[in-house]
Amino acid sequence: MADIAVRRPGGTQAANNNLPTRELEPYRVFRDLLRWDPFQEMTPLWPDIGPAYLVPFEVKETKDAFQFKADVPGMKEQDVDVTLTGNRLTISGKRSSEKEETGDAYYTCERSYGSFSRSFTLPDGIDPEHIQANLNAGVLTVAVGKKAEFKPKKIAVQAEKAKA
Repeated sequence: MADIAVRRPGGTQAANNNLPTRELEPYRVFRDLLRWDPFQEMTPLWPDIGPAYLVPFEVKETKDAFQFKADVPGMKEQDVDVTLTGNRLTISGKRSSEKEETGDAYYTCERSYGSFSRSFTLPDGIDPEHIQANLNAGVLTVAVGKKAEFKPKKIAVQAEKAKA
């Protein structure tokens, strides 16, 4: 589960809980640079659940919507689920492994298979009637629209007339 944090130029982040800057988060740096999460090794592997893999997301806010993008190569529309419950957006899916032949010799196997699930807490002002999900060329794009009263409004500034 992740709350939306705003990244500002220069690597700083801002959110409701005043997250520290990205440079001060060594575990995130390791995960991003080395694709290694030290806490994943501490989680037990349950044989009935199967392996899970990490799908990286990009989240941004435009004037009309919140946009979520994820790289899900090789997945089809029926493999991905997008649900909205209250202000919680959940994106999940499963990538099945290919049929393994018994006579083949594998020298390396670095492709990821399994299921993933990510949940995001959305701020107030989303419009649940205007959500679009699109899967194109292995990139999943989910756009969550904003209600009209929560969109930014330009207010004209007028000069005061001088009294004579």
